[in-house]
Amino acid sequence: MPSAQLPISHIILLLAAFLDYLVGDPWGWPHPVRVMGWAINRYTQLIFKRCNSPQGRRNAGAVLAVGLLAVSGAAGWLIAAVSYRLSPVLGVAAQSVLLASCFAGQSLRAAALDVLQPLEAGDLPAARGRLSLYVGRDTEHLSESEILRALLETVSENAVDGVSGPLFYAILGLLVPAVGSAPLALAYKAASTLDSMVGYKEEPFTHLGWFSAKMEDALTWLPCRLTVITLGLISGKLRYVWQMCRRDAIKDPSPNSGWSECAYAAILGVQLGGTNYYRGVAKQKPLLGEDINPITPAVIRQALRLNRRCFLIWLGMAAVGGAINYLQ
Repeated sequence: MPSAQLPISHIILLLAAFLDYLVGDPWGWPHPVRVMGWAINRYTQLIFKRCNSPQGRRNAGAVLAVGLLAVSGAAGWLIAAVSYRLSPVLGVAAQSVLLASCFAGQSLRAAALDVLQPLEAGDLPAARGRLSLYVGRDTEHLSESEILRALLETVSENAVDGVSGPLFYAILGLLVPAVGSAPLALAYKAASTLDSMVGYKEEPFTHLGWFSAKMEDALTWLPCRLTVITLGLISGKLRYVWQMCRRDAIKDPSPNSGWSECAYAAILGVQLGGTNYYRGVAKQKPLLGEDINPITPAVIRQALRLNRRCFLIWLGMAAVGGAINYLQ
């Protein structure tokens, strides 16, 4: 007999996806990532004050990474267990909200449109200012084409970190009912947040963030490749996309972002990468894809549609798999 929990867990996943589509991440609302960010910031400040040795900071970074993942996953499991014990309806609602907070599909779309709006209106300074809210590179002097490239690189990179990666671990949680989708997705979100906050090669995070960066690379490796394959199938260019990734993505120092960016570049017929400036320092990123088409607002919107289709395909496969298991 199938477990009674199985259909509920799939309903929670579908509700979470609908919540993300409906409201995204409303600005100023409580969010697990803000709590994670606060904890990371306090911990790093403490370590910088008390530990100066490279090895000591590496050890502290490993404790931070493992600890935050464990605490985030355990907190998600505890909230789910307690709320469900109080009321099954409350349990479903709490888990749906927690899981929805791990998906960034709608917020990524909103961010892209937030930059496109002034850009399409011809207000370049406003577009630069909006873009600076979402990217780490210097934006003060970017041209229209450079703004569009930066925006497409952000969309294509975060397609895995913020969309398919959390969904992959949420689906994995369906296969482990004792753990659940929300705890695993929250743990992955913790890894992604750590990487974005401390996973830098530059000081002062060189040693403290090393473990976090490697851990996030490992956790993202499989969902990234599955995303590339899915996008290739959606576009009907799987062989070409894979060949381009094997040619260009391997030049990127990141084992994952280069692959996701290159997949979008290959499908859309554009070229990503080039010279970016960070705090006035030029950094050369490898060129990804062929410069066949210019990057336009329409191309950005096409990339957003690819994000949505990939997410819905994975979500649909999870739902169908759950229905089949329940009926057996």
